[in-house]
Amino acid sequence: MNVHAHAAQRAQAAGISIQGIDLSYGATRVLKSVDLEIEPGEFFAFLGPSGCGKTTLLRLIAGFNVAQAGKVLVGGRDVSTLPPWKRDVGMVFQSYALWPHMSVRRNVAFGLEERGVRRAEVERRVEAALELVGLGHLADRKPSQLSGGQQQRVALARTVVVEPKVLLLDEPLSNLDAKLRVQMRRELLDLQRKLGLTTIFVTHDQEEANTICDRIAVLNEGVVQQVGTPMELYDRPVNLFVAGFLGTANILPGELKSSGGERVFAIAGGGGEVPLPRRELPPMGAKLMFRPQNAAIVPASAPATAGRTRLMGRVSHCEFLGGTVRYVVKIGAAEMLIDVAHQAGEPLLDHGRDVAVDLAVDKLCYLAS
Repeated sequence: MNVHAHAAQRAQAAGISIQGIDLSYGATRVLKSVDLEIEPGEFFAFLGPSGCGKTTLLRLIAGFNVAQAGKVLVGGRDVSTLPPWKRDVGMVFQSYALWPHMSVRRNVAFGLEERGVRRAEVERRVEAALELVGLGHLADRKPSQLSGGQQQRVALARTVVVEPKVLLLDEPLSNLDAKLRVQMRRELLDLQRKLGLTTIFVTHDQEEANTICDRIAVLNEGVVQQVGTPMELYDRPVNLFVAGFLGTANILPGELKSSGGERVFAIAGGGGEVPLPRRELPPMGAKLMFRPQNAAIVPASAPATAGRTRLMGRVSHCEFLGGTVRYVVKIGAAEMLIDVAHQAGEPLLDHGRDVAVDLAVDKLCYLAS
């Protein structure tokens, strides 16, 4: 597609408003009071474990599911009662859903032909879409003659050729091997930026969502747990589920109490005490959460560093991960993971060695379920 075509696509990108959606299958509530606002041109992700409702929500936007309550607006227009083909929404399915007996060109042209677009216009738009995804030279092949990545590009071309206002992607990388997934997610992001289309990406892989999406909605059991940028969700999760789902997290049980005139968090099992900032008001039943890189193993004799609190523990395990060594340090009844950058020639700490652990106080979170 040329520059003018790209500009036209960006101009027609539409925001999506999901308001008070409740959806049940029989007695099972799959989506519970879902409210979301997705900006025009945004690359947005629905992220969560299997069965959390993310694909159901995507199919609801597409028009393949019907909610018992709430509504969906695309570009300010209520589309809740419209069939899929009247919503200006394009969806790429997890299986790609290509016609095996049709060539690449015919697969891409199919949606336009069904809409009664003139033959010359079909040919022009199909050629432009295949050029956009780099498959013009394979237009006469059948899907069975293509790699997984090429089939995915055909599915994308078939969707964008009808010029939707919103692009929906249902785990489009799940059928690819690890190396190709990395390549294809970069290509997806490049394509989305070129077109300027509002795009929603469904995945259970937090690395995929983090690397390509502007914002993420984390779902669990049909409820939106938190919405934010990848860094916001990782650094400041609002509850223990989000903390544990987005990356590795140390989650330590304990209790809040007063000690020497200060409020502290006492780690369960005699693991030590962590002073609370004066304005910190942890929720009832809160646990201490921090990431493995926010702690450091230091000599017990090292002077204390401002902004850090020190605990004493013992190395119980270590894993060499290449650029990082991950230690498991037992502190009281708790075990914490600590990541240390690997340096060539530096020996590993012995199992059973007593160590001091410094925690960065400003990186600690106190979270409830």
